[in-house]
Amino acid sequence: MAAEAKTEPPVNKVPDWVQGELFVDVLKKSVKGFSKVKSFKANAGTAAGENYATIMLRINIDIELKDGKDMSVSYMLKLPHQLEMYQQMMKLNNIFETENYSYKEVVPELEQLYRDVGVDVKFGAVAYELNGAKTDNILLEDLAPKGFKNSNRIKGLDQAHTEAALRKLAQWHAASAVRVATKGAYPEKLEVGFYREETRALMDEFNKSISQNFLKCLNTYEGNELYIDHVKSVERKITDQIIKMAKVNPLEFNVLNHGDFWSNNIMFSYDTSGEIDEVYLVDFQMLKYGSVAQDLYYFIFSSTKLEDKVAKFDYYIKFYHDNLVANLKLLKYFKAIPTLRELHKTLVSYGFWGYLAATGVMSAVLVDPTEEASFENFLSDSTEGNHFKNLLYSNPRYKKHIQTILPWLLNRGCFEI
Repeated sequence: MAAEAKTEPPVNKVPDWVQGELFVDVLKKSVKGFSKVKSFKANAGTAAGENYATIMLRINIDIELKDGKDMSVSYMLKLPHQLEMYQQMMKLNNIFETENYSYKEVVPELEQLYRDVGVDVKFGAVAYELNGAKTDNILLEDLAPKGFKNSNRIKGLDQAHTEAALRKLAQWHAASAVRVATKGAYPEKLEVGFYREETRALMDEFNKSISQNFLKCLNTYEGNELYIDHVKSVERKITDQIIKMAKVNPLEFNVLNHGDFWSNNIMFSYDTSGEIDEVYLVDFQMLKYGSVAQDLYYFIFSSTKLEDKVAKFDYYIKFYHDNLVANLKLLKYFKAIPTLRELHKTLVSYGFWGYLAATGVMSAVLVDPTEEASFENFLSDSTEGNHFKNLLYSNPRYKKHIQTILPWLLNRGCFEI
C-alpha cells in the first residue's frame, strides 16, 4: 500500500507558519474590544489514537483589550496530514472543503429550521475563517472552556449518553430530510461523497490491507467456524458493496449522514447536578446523503458499551425512531414518515454498513492508547503499519466485541450480499 509514504512530523510539531499574528483578524471579529496579542501558544489538541483523519492543534492566546484588561482565548485548529497517500485522497475528496461548506452552509441552515418553529437547537461549535493560512484548515471555538468533553471511548457510552447522542442525531437527520424536501437536493459532493467509482482504487488498496490483517486475527478467534467462511466471501466484495450502498435510492427515506458519528466526535456538557445538559457534534468532514443505516450502525457498534451493542440495539433504534418522528412532525415534514418497521427493514437491507463499522471504526475506538495509532499506520503496509493493524484486531477487548457482533450480523443476513 503506502509503504513508501514519507513520514510527516510528529503530531505535536506545530507548523512554523502557525503564529499569533495569523489570528488577529479572527480576534478582531470574535472578541469585543480586542486590542493586541500578548502571548501565543499552540500544542497538540488530541493524544495519539484519539483522532486520525486530521491534525488537531489547540491554540491558546493571551490578549489585551482596549480597556487595558487581559483575557485568554483558545481555539481548535484542524490541519491536513502531509502524507502522499493523504494528499492523493484530498485531490479526490477534499474533506476540508466539505467541512468548511458544512459550517458555513449546512449547520446554520439546519439550525434555522428549528428556529423557524420556535425551538433553539445548536449542533456544534462556532467556526471561523482563518485568513493567511498556508494549508487547508478548519478553525473552531474551543469547547473545553464551556465544559464540553468526550466520554471514555474504550469504556463505551452508557444508556444516558447513548440516548442523548441519538436524540441529537435524530434532530440532525430530521432537519436534513426536511431541508431536501423543501429546498431540493444537496450539492453533489454531499450526495456522492467519498464512496464512488473515482475512488475505487484507493478503497481497494485500503480494504485489502485492512482485510488481510483482520482475517489473520480472525483465524485465531474461538468459535470462528460459525462465520469465518462468510467473512472470507464478503471480504472480496467490500468495495463493490460500499459503492452500491452509497448510491442514493430516491424511493427510500434518506438523510444527511454525519458519516463519522462516534464517541470522540460527540461532546457532552453537564449541569450542576452532573446530568447531561447539551450535546454538540464535531468533524463534519464526511457528510453523506443516504440511508440512516450508515450513521446508526456506525454509532451503535463503535461507541456503546459491550453489553449494549446487541442486547439494546433494537431499543436504541426505537428510541432514535421516536425522536426522529417527533422532530419530523415538529419541522412539518410533508412526505411519508418512515415507520419503525420500515426502519428495521432498512437496517436489514443495509446490514453491511454494520459489518463495515464493526471491522473498521470499532477497532480504532477500542484499541489502547499507543503512539502507533496514526493515520500513516492505517495506510501503510510497512512493518509498523501492519503491527498496528494487527494490534487493532488481536487485542482482547476488540475480540470480545466482534465475537458478539459477528454472529448477530450473520443471523440478520448481513452477509447475503
